[in-house]
Amino acid sequence: MVNAIIFIVLGFVIMEVTGWGIHKYLMHGVFWEIHKTHHEPTKGYFEKNDLFSVLFGSVSVILMMVGFDELDYRFWLGIGISVYGMCYFFFHDVIIHRRIKWLKRPEKGLWRGMVRAHQDHHANNKKEGSEAFGLFMVPFKYFKVREK
Repeated sequence: MVNAIIFIVLGFVIMEVTGWGIHKYLMHGVFWEIHKTHHEPTKGYFEKNDLFSVLFGSVSVILMMVGFDELDYRFWLGIGISVYGMCYFFFHDVIIHRRIKWLKRPEKGLWRGMVRAHQDHHANNKKEGSEAFGLFMVPFKYFKVREK
């Protein structure tokens, strides 16, 4: 069971780290035509950028399928990626962008710093010039109390 927990956490961390790189270098690079729909006002419930979630979700499902018989590391990595996807959905789509208005944005604490980082990322809705590409691992400066 300890190995399972280690691989679940590893899958989550791998998604955040690789997600940062994919976001910075691919989504704001060669895949900008797809990702830019996330930086524009939403014209409907879905945006082309949601294709990335389908891709990452598919990787998770494939890992769980190939590792299912033995319940080996691939299964647990897939679970970790899936847990990341669920956390991403609730934090990014529900709390930050309010695509589904279930919860309010946090006004203080740890979550508030992550919201600030993402808002700063969207302050420039262009392909270049953005910062804060991670969702959960963001620069410390966003957690500092801002003077009024």
